[in-house]
Amino acid sequence: MSKIIIDSTGPNTSAVEASAPDTSTENTPAAPGNAADRAVKRRRVLDIMDAAGTDSLLLTSNTSLCWYLDGSRVHISLAGAPIAAMLVTHSGDHLVTFNNEAERMAAEEVPPEVSVHAAPWHGSLEAVARELAGSNPLAESEVAAQLRGARQAFLPAESTRYAQLNADTAAVLTDVLSRATPGTTELEIAAQLASRIVAMGAEPLVLLCNGTTRSTFRHPLPTHNPLGRRAMAVVCARRNGLVANATRWVRFDGGTPAELDAESRLTAVEADIFDATVPGVRLNSIFREIQRSYARNGFGPEQWTLHHQGGVAGYAGRDPRATAATEDEVVLNQTFTWNPSGPSVKIEDTVQLTESGIAILSVDPRWPTTSVNGLQRPLTLEL
Repeated sequence: MSKIIIDSTGPNTSAVEASAPDTSTENTPAAPGNAADRAVKRRRVLDIMDAAGTDSLLLTSNTSLCWYLDGSRVHISLAGAPIAAMLVTHSGDHLVTFNNEAERMAAEEVPPEVSVHAAPWHGSLEAVARELAGSNPLAESEVAAQLRGARQAFLPAESTRYAQLNADTAAVLTDVLSRATPGTTELEIAAQLASRIVAMGAEPLVLLCNGTTRSTFRHPLPTHNPLGRRAMAVVCARRNGLVANATRWVRFDGGTPAELDAESRLTAVEADIFDATVPGVRLNSIFREIQRSYARNGFGPEQWTLHHQGGVAGYAGRDPRATAATEDEVVLNQTFTWNPSGPSVKIEDTVQLTESGIAILSVDPRWPTTSVNGLQRPLTLEL
């Protein structure tokens, strides 16, 4: 367990070390993460600090905190700000959290080499961090691009965790959609997905579903409408800070010729994106290929303007989305979720760029697939 430092009255007071209560039981979860991966991440951050000429850096975003702590949960409300901030110094790591969170964080979420500092629940995390640093630490926003670059090359243990999360997410989609009927409502699908995601130890960050009457919506929040003859479900599930993203379709007939044609053409767009995702290329270069591929495959030159196309995946849904302005360079072991779409069609899986090429992570062998350029891509499940 991490030690807890009580900063009970906020700034301008001396910190007093207190022993963390003994909350250990056989059922107490161990702090997530991997010591070897954590050491590499700390070295990457120290290198960023050295290049910026600073002695301390304050991490405050959920994305950076979860990455740096290698999977610790730093939220209470999914819609709220993190309940912690991380002060990184050359001498050590200091997690500042509120006093009503500190005991649990130290027992269950924070690696033992990290000191946990308890600030008043009504106080300021940043103020306590400034006092610890003895000055104003460098803000995360000032090195956001460098931190994003540090996150991109996945390390061995987090690659394993991410692959398992994606496989679990794909299995949940199979389990729920294979039991759907035309009369099942969109909200019933979302509820079943949410239940299964929580049961696997994850948080459902995004749950989308559309039935036949709403198939043109790109971000269909679920309603009480029945699925009808065809439906889409989208899941973004977070576990240990990592976010898996996947989309699946189900239908209760053989599909119309127009649907089948559009689905086939969209897999060709995705194949072009995968072919363009190679080490050394920049995201805006891939984005330009996406634009060209839509036109080549009969979707028209403006299709890309109707929905975002995805981008880098990992500790955020997209980290970042690819646009004409994103110049981040693709690296080996990086993870992506590309999501090309057209009228009433979409395809989406989370993948990793390995030495052997693109590896699909969100795979359930029970789901029907077709081979596209050597990769098994999901078909619409017909029931």
